[in-house]
Amino acid sequence: MPIDLPPFMQERIVCSVAAAAKYDIPANILLAVAEKENGRAGQWVLNSSNGSHDVGPLQFNTNYLRELAPYGIAPSHVAAAGCYPFDLAAWRLRKHIRYDMGDLWTRAANYHSRTPQFNQVYRADLIVRAAKWADWLGKHYQTHDQAMADAALPAPAAAPATAPAITPAAPPVKYVPRRLIVSASASPAGETR
Repeated sequence: MPIDLPPFMQERIVCSVAAAAKYDIPANILLAVAEKENGRAGQWVLNSSNGSHDVGPLQFNTNYLRELAPYGIAPSHVAAAGCYPFDLAAWRLRKHIRYDMGDLWTRAANYHSRTPQFNQVYRADLIVRAAKWADWLGKHYQTHDQAMADAALPAPAAAPATAPAITPAAPPVKYVPRRLIVSASASPAGETR
């Protein structure tokens, strides 16, 4: 990693890569979300539409904290510097990717909003950023292609209370997310880059 990056960027990259590996999600997608959200430790942004706040480096919405409160996770944890906010965002993104409806990009964009019009805009930008980060990861880390076909993902266990956004007119995306190879023994033969 270039050492001339500002500290928040170094933290963003290191923490995103570690959280993506920990939660088994594509690192380029988490990096794209982190770049898109562009928050900072300690930052609180009021959502005037519903009174919630987007907090910290990944602009984690306080509405999601109700689900985490029984585990002792408070807004201060999400707003903190360091990797923990990235872990929380990766946990949330993993839930969207695994259990929401729609293609991979719509599910990932549910991190921002399930409202179709907002999801579609976020989704389009997320695809561009994720492709850029996939190239960057390929130059700096050993990665391999990881097919994430919708058919291979488990079906949602139960219908969510709020229907996730589905982008009906979205063009097909042929981009395959990149997975990090965490250990040399985990590298499938012939698939490294």
